[in-house]
Amino acid sequence: MDKKLKQYSIDTTDYEVGQDNIQKWGFDIHNPVFGTSAGLLFLFLTSLLVVDPATAKEALNGVRNSIMEDFDLLFMWSTNFFLIFTLLLMVSPYGKIRIGGKDATSEYSTASWLAMLFAAGMGIGLLFWGVAEPTAYFTDWWGTPFNVEAQTSEAKALAMGATIFHWGLHGWAIYAIVALALAFFAYNKRLPLSMRSVFYPIFGDRAWGWLGHTIDILAVLATLFGLATSLGLGAQQATSGINHVFGTDGGIGMQLSIIAFVTFIAILSVIRGIEGGVKVLSNINMVFAFALLVFVTYVGFDIIKFSIPQTMMAYVENILPLSNPHGREDTTWMHGWTVFYWAWWISWSPFVGMFIARVSKGRTVREFLFAVIFVPTLMTIIWMSIFGGLAIDQVVNKVGELGANGLTDISLTLFQVYDALPFSSAISIISIVLILIFFVTSSDSGSLVIDSITAGGKIDAPIPQRIFWATVEGAIAAVMLWIGGKEALQALQSGVVITALPFTFVLLLMCVSLVKGLNTERFLYK
Repeated sequence: MDKKLKQYSIDTTDYEVGQDNIQKWGFDIHNPVFGTSAGLLFLFLTSLLVVDPATAKEALNGVRNSIMEDFDLLFMWSTNFFLIFTLLLMVSPYGKIRIGGKDATSEYSTASWLAMLFAAGMGIGLLFWGVAEPTAYFTDWWGTPFNVEAQTSEAKALAMGATIFHWGLHGWAIYAIVALALAFFAYNKRLPLSMRSVFYPIFGDRAWGWLGHTIDILAVLATLFGLATSLGLGAQQATSGINHVFGTDGGIGMQLSIIAFVTFIAILSVIRGIEGGVKVLSNINMVFAFALLVFVTYVGFDIIKFSIPQTMMAYVENILPLSNPHGREDTTWMHGWTVFYWAWWISWSPFVGMFIARVSKGRTVREFLFAVIFVPTLMTIIWMSIFGGLAIDQVVNKVGELGANGLTDISLTLFQVYDALPFSSAISIISIVLILIFFVTSSDSGSLVIDSITAGGKIDAPIPQRIFWATVEGAIAAVMLWIGGKEALQALQSGVVITALPFTFVLLLMCVSLVKGLNTERFLYK
């Protein structure tokens, strides 16, 4: 090997993608990961049939709250570091490196690529929290940032700034690190598209043993439980919206029907793959979301015409104070919101990061980081400014249900805002459809991710395997709703957040490994 080339190389491995897999019954599985994940999942579900959901919720919430309080500095400073790290990578010479190699080309158009990032990473969150979160901060529903007096001009600015803080640069930097690391080692180093591959520069061939198995199993469980929680909560929101718009009285039966419908469409989508499934649905999502945004902006223009610049200014002014965990008197708010959010982003990073990695071949590191961090943040600012601005205005001026009674039912808040707008029924129906499509894209993209991990890093798992995991996601959500409703889902949500503690250390180590890997190709771009 050329001396200069050797200086920048990573030790080669004899490991081949899928070499330890078992092919049977139409499946192609990496048995230690698939078998252990499925076994732990079965054990968890059977234990819930024995343990009272309220008891499980109380126990898991206790563990979660202890982690939030005892490791708040770890979560806060790690997330700050992730943002700084990605910004430095973007402006460094590493930014020239192309995912897939120097001559790699993009597999998807920029518009479709951005649509898939948006749909998989945050689309449903904007619909659910775009109204509720700013209103919660403004009205002191569960504390206010910096303990500011509720329902004041200062509270309004902080409500919008804090909302963007939780959905902006910091969170997307977490996703970007995982996505970039997975994409680089899969497409540039030809390693399996799996979490373990990222650590090959540090652990060598031990990454293919139980150390790697453990990392992948944690990623599978965090992804499964996170998706199941979101699917269950989304079914509750969609049911509330349908009942509100059509005057029905659907309960658990309607929720289970919605989960079955979403799961069925997700199965059809995963069968078609990314090109014919996720990509198509993501583009449909963007059309519906853009149409909804334009219409709401038009009817509420007099109210929200100043919202975007005011929100952006509030974000810029408060990003540093909100990032600093020291000397805070609003620790209850910080733990309940900011630390929880960072833990949630971290626990979801294997799922969203791997999906982003799958669709990002051919992009340079600089282009990739800019698109993954800044474009969604800009979309968040626009969306939250419009919907959050309308909601706060209704509270201030005592307009409609939200203005009269404040936050009463989080799942109904969006539709209560619509009630005070023209054509409220029409835009409510569009939003319900959008919610359902967003959940389908989350489900099928999550299934594709789990397929890859449990197939030993293979990118295209067999169709029966895709169907299996899409079905399992829906089944978990349905079982949780059936046996315990919201309490069971909240217990599962706490369990997902608990996984963020070990994953924080995984991500910190990932940054080291990523730099080692990028350094091996830096000389190609001089």
